[in-house]
Amino acid sequence: MKTIFRTYQFELQPTQEQKVLLDKHFGCIRYIYNYFLNERKEQYQADKKSDNYYKQAATLTELKKKDETAWLKEVNSQSLQFALRCLDTAYVNFFRGNAKFPRFKSKKKKNSFTIPQFAKLEGGKFYAPKFKEGIKVNVHREVKGKIGKCTLSKTPTGKYFVSILSEEQYQPKEKTGAVCGIDLGLKDFAITSDGIKFKNNKYTKQYEKELAKAQKHLSRKVKGSNSFERQRRKTATLHEKITNSRMDNLHKVSHKLVSDYDIIALEDLNVKGMVKNHKLAKHISDASWGTFVRLLEYKADWNDKQIVKVNRFYPSSKTCCECGWINQNLKLSDREWTCNSCGVIHDRDVNASRNILKEGLKIISGGTLDNTDGDSNKTSVKKHKSVKSEAQPIAFCVGG
Repeated sequence: MKTIFRTYQFELQPTQEQKVLLDKHFGCIRYIYNYFLNERKEQYQADKKSDNYYKQAATLTELKKKDETAWLKEVNSQSLQFALRCLDTAYVNFFRGNAKFPRFKSKKKKNSFTIPQFAKLEGGKFYAPKFKEGIKVNVHREVKGKIGKCTLSKTPTGKYFVSILSEEQYQPKEKTGAVCGIDLGLKDFAITSDGIKFKNNKYTKQYEKELAKAQKHLSRKVKGSNSFERQRRKTATLHEKITNSRMDNLHKVSHKLVSDYDIIALEDLNVKGMVKNHKLAKHISDASWGTFVRLLEYKADWNDKQIVKVNRFYPSSKTCCECGWINQNLKLSDREWTCNSCGVIHDRDVNASRNILKEGLKIISGGTLDNTDGDSNKTSVKKHKSVKSEAQPIAFCVGG
């Protein structure tokens, strides 16, 4: 058994009064975040310095006492303070070079606020400060372990959700002793060294005509009208359907791979650079390779499996997996090719996945040091160790 942190997401079914209170929370959190972000910007432009979290928390207390902003008292005070924490973290990440400069929040996108403590799930209802009567929730799976912070959100389609972070004891999956290499592609989403191919469903392409029609109708509506709002929700529903379908497939594929194999080797792809190719950008983004790798990594971490990342410049497709001859004239359109040295006919993707597996096993046997710099030409290996109880409470995606 090991201690992990898992996030459960459930859909809320609030009453009309609770919807109003939830919307007040979203608005107040957004106001506080934008207010103090603007304050920090003005302070830095004037004195090259800005207040830290503790000074802004004191200012927040004074702000709630003023008549013009007394409505801030209607919402959970800890959620307001947590918004300041998020702003402070965003600033720290920016100055460390880990993120871009914080942006102002917009009510047109996904709205959310976090309840750090005193929240519980009981009897099919979610209880939290300011919601003592409880919000009805659709609990489709059991929440195991101790409940931590909870995040309530509202999607562009008007649905309300709660994400509950829990600390729980987890039994890793049994070892299989199997290993595999994975070649990520567009024709097929993932191809293993065993010859198994996972279909690329191309969800954006499936719904692009329907989406284009909905967006065309939306562009002809008068902004702010009831018909505009109805059409906006129809468009948002299509986007939500595409996202949910894609995530469902990514979870299923990553779950199967982690269940079947103990060592998984794959390429360290530069997805950010690849999407600059405007002919393939839409298809690469739709495949969501980055999200897929992230899901693989945390599920491997839970189950004491190993992920090996191979140098992105390694010629996996051009190299013959039988004799090692490199086909320098291989084109992207060539899906099959024959080795001039040994005469073996190769399926391009299966051959690449087998080469990736060989290179990954070399890395493990050679004890190559871990290198997490995505811009480096070096090959990296990520060894997943047991998660101890003192680990940071990271919220992972549901579906493991």
